[in-house]
Amino acid sequence: MGRRLVALARQDEGLEVAGALEAAGHPELGTDAGVLAGIGEIGVPLEGSLARVTSDFDVVVDFSIPRAGLEIAREAARRGKALVIGTTGFSKEERREIEALAAGIACVMTPNMSVGVNVLFKAVEYVANALGRGFDAEVLEAHHRFKADAPSGTAVRLAEGIARAWSIDLSREAVYGRSGRPGPRRDEEIGILALRGGDIVGEHTVVFAGIGERIELTHRAHSRDTFASGALRAAKWVVTQPPGLYDMMHVLGL
Repeated sequence: MGRRLVALARQDEGLEVAGALEAAGHPELGTDAGVLAGIGEIGVPLEGSLARVTSDFDVVVDFSIPRAGLEIAREAARRGKALVIGTTGFSKEERREIEALAAGIACVMTPNMSVGVNVLFKAVEYVANALGRGFDAEVLEAHHRFKADAPSGTAVRLAEGIARAWSIDLSREAVYGRSGRPGPRRDEEIGILALRGGDIVGEHTVVFAGIGERIELTHRAHSRDTFASGALRAAKWVVTQPPGLYDMMHVLGL
């Protein structure tokens, strides 16, 4: 994701790459970020922390892991810089800290930067409201074998939209897997099922199954560029906003 962000940012006349980060101790620290992105030298060395980036900048885009993402959020808040967070898997406590930090900076935080996925969020909630409780809802997601968290933040967000439309407490009614003889499906259940394998970029399907008919809404990402371009769109938007916590629905006006 970092390499695609660098490459796509260089193609945008409204953006300039001021710094690039990797994990402390990474063997490529110090290497030019443009070289790593396959676009040639851009004069931006890979650093091991945001604190080591001395050039001025307006916004940080983070796709990492929760521990690193939280450190980046703290440093961005300390320096009064806007923030775009595409990292998922934060605990409730970590998310509360980010919400507190966003009181002082503008921050876009979303489980999925794809424009199409965010339209799907809106469409799924609309369909759930229109169908009502006479249908069963299941969310299926598939990602590459290296993804560390499950289910995906996007799948959870989709389930949250259904639960909101149907006034269901997702924390009590979500079902993350079935085996053995769990018995008949309860009306309140919302299934959230994860598949991991190969190099799948990201797929999400919401199934509304009724008696005699079924509706399926699916989004498939063909390239990580869809997430990178969405994140850069969010970056250009968030620098114009007052402090607060936003998501891609705000960026897209949805």
